[in-house]
Amino acid sequence: MSVTGATAQASPAVADQGHPAGFGHLLLSEWTKIRSVQSTIWSLITYVVLTIGLSALLTWATVHAVQTGRAPRRAEVLADPSGLILHTGLLLGQLAIAVLGVLVMTTEYSTGVIRASLLAVPTRLPVLIAKCVVFAALIFVVSEIVSFCSFFIGAAIVHPEAVVVLSQPDVTRAVIGTGLYLTVLGLFALAIGALIRHTAGGIAIVIGLVLVVGPLLGLLDPYGWGKHVHSWFPTTAGGFITSVQPEDFQTLSPWQGFGVFCGWTALLLVIGGYLLRRRDA
Repeated sequence: MSVTGATAQASPAVADQGHPAGFGHLLLSEWTKIRSVQSTIWSLITYVVLTIGLSALLTWATVHAVQTGRAPRRAEVLADPSGLILHTGLLLGQLAIAVLGVLVMTTEYSTGVIRASLLAVPTRLPVLIAKCVVFAALIFVVSEIVSFCSFFIGAAIVHPEAVVVLSQPDVTRAVIGTGLYLTVLGLFALAIGALIRHTAGGIAIVIGLVLVVGPLLGLLDPYGWGKHVHSWFPTTAGGFITSVQPEDFQTLSPWQGFGVFCGWTALLLVIGGYLLRRRDA
């Protein structure tokens, strides 16, 4: 990762001639830091390629299997075409967003840039808030664009077998919800990065939560207390908003699940902000 530009980033946030840095300067500083490092560019490129590419490829492969009779349960395969389109690329594409969220926070500690930022803003919390605002805005815009592109491409591919349009019930919510889920996932990963302050450890924890812990919880008593534990797990609850058809174990509505995910993320950010004020940079 290149940090040449990032080292000079604190300049917009540094107090001008002894005056405290305003929040607008902090936003400009964080935007400059995020856009000037290579990890942001490569993570977003990876996300775009994985999400759109895999959505198109796997949707085409599924439709082709249906058309050639190699899909044994045609009705089940095409029961939720919007889910087929959105979720095929989301599974791996979300990892790029999660990794980027960790890097946005941890690389400042590994490069020492965080010390310049905190020197300019001794109260510290505005630095974290500005970072969250800028990062969330960036991920929201990119992920919504990718989500709609994936949907329209996938809808064209699946059209010979099933018609799926935004005007169908809950489809627009699922497409927009995919971008919302990824935005909060990025903040969730950023919060873990603020807690861990170590890149490898933060990435390992986030990937473990998304790909390992969440699915494993689905094995816990799926018809009893286990489904409640699974439904309230952060990334599982947040993912409800990306689906048109509810999961069998789902005990929360899509918006309730998204609210739970936001609550978990806010809690981690509050803890991260507290530790940012208490710990040395």
